[in-house]
Amino acid sequence: MTTTRFAPSPTGWIHIGNLRAALFNYAIARQNGGTFILRIDDTDPERSKEEYVEGLKADLTWLGLKWDRVERQSLRLAQYAEAKARLIADGRIYECFETPVELDLKRKKQLNMGKPPVYDRAALALTDAEKDELRKTRLSHWRFKLDLERIEWDDGILGPISIDAASVSDPVLFKEDGQVLYTFASVVDDVEMGITDIVRGGDHVTNTATQIQIIKALGGTVPRFAHHSLLTGPDGEKLSKRIGALALRDMRAKGIAPMAVLSLMARLGSSDPVEMRQSVAEVVEGFTLGHFGSAPTKFDPADLEPLTARYHAGLPFDTVKDQIAALGVPDAIAPKFWDAVRENITFLDDMAGWWDLFSMGAKAEVAPEDTEFVAQAFALLGNPPYAADTWSTWTNAVKEVTGRKGKGLFMPLRKAVTGAERGPEMADVMPLMQVKPGL
Repeated sequence: MTTTRFAPSPTGWIHIGNLRAALFNYAIARQNGGTFILRIDDTDPERSKEEYVEGLKADLTWLGLKWDRVERQSLRLAQYAEAKARLIADGRIYECFETPVELDLKRKKQLNMGKPPVYDRAALALTDAEKDELRKTRLSHWRFKLDLERIEWDDGILGPISIDAASVSDPVLFKEDGQVLYTFASVVDDVEMGITDIVRGGDHVTNTATQIQIIKALGGTVPRFAHHSLLTGPDGEKLSKRIGALALRDMRAKGIAPMAVLSLMARLGSSDPVEMRQSVAEVVEGFTLGHFGSAPTKFDPADLEPLTARYHAGLPFDTVKDQIAALGVPDAIAPKFWDAVRENITFLDDMAGWWDLFSMGAKAEVAPEDTEFVAQAFALLGNPPYAADTWSTWTNAVKEVTGRKGKGLFMPLRKAVTGAERGPEMADVMPLMQVKPGL
């Protein structure tokens, strides 16, 4: 059975870059009738916060991405310790004593000599007596001993990958304070939870190479890996807060439609065009992992607004009737109100401005040269309630009296009634007006 996972660290609010991994893994699981696990990578007790755990759950729920179960890495420390003991017994991890400063000096020396900054495995040469002596004054960390061979896999997005393990440092699995690191905790979980497919960012390719060897050392089955491109700003710059709200909670607060986010992210960076979907099931059905490329993917938060507008325009009245009622719109005209404004809003909160116009009138926008004309026109308009044919009847009467026609007739009247050049059809506006327009 297909089993995927999304494994965020609760050290901050989930952002649009994190969402790609969540969505891709979710879609693969759902397409194959499998299991989608939300796995909280909270092994760092200082940086992990419960408010971020609750926040990411709220964000995924807002998007409609439902997980089948939750796992907490902080509750699995015994499993990591047991796996560590097995690898020690097998001679696959070893104890090291260099300080961060010493390691940095080694790397600089190697770079100055034109060599790759790969750990030299000096700790493997230590005798038991030397280790005992070092333990008196130093803390130790543990590294996985890589087999110095080529590590290969067929990536679901990047295609065939081959990495020479000799070009990579033996990865640190446990820090000096005993904290298990992502590289190891993730592998132990993937093996024990039967993860079959893993999609994550392209910055994890080297991690994948080393983790494949760790998986094999633990006797696990290597999952199918795929590495998606990283997001950049609209001009190819690194994502930052300067290009707009990137946290999903900020998008939610702004009124961005969750389906706009999913519709964009399910296609952005692929060979398929972005298409507005009305449900998560439609997003999953139209998702094809192999259509994504390796080039950096440009993301512009501004693209979410027209998609949000398109999504809202497609909503049936029953979906928004409670929000419309909360504005004070009478039930008798509520469906007509929605039909009039649905194509003229981006966010649902924008409906309030239209109801203010219909219920209280707008400040007329009248050019100086149109003042007399508009005054004549308003004199020909009766009091509400208005009917579906009020606009045509009124403008025909104004045309007869003033001789105006075309844009010179209709635009000044639209601006005088609504205070704007654009909006719903005036034939739909007039029956919704609760007060008579005036100067």
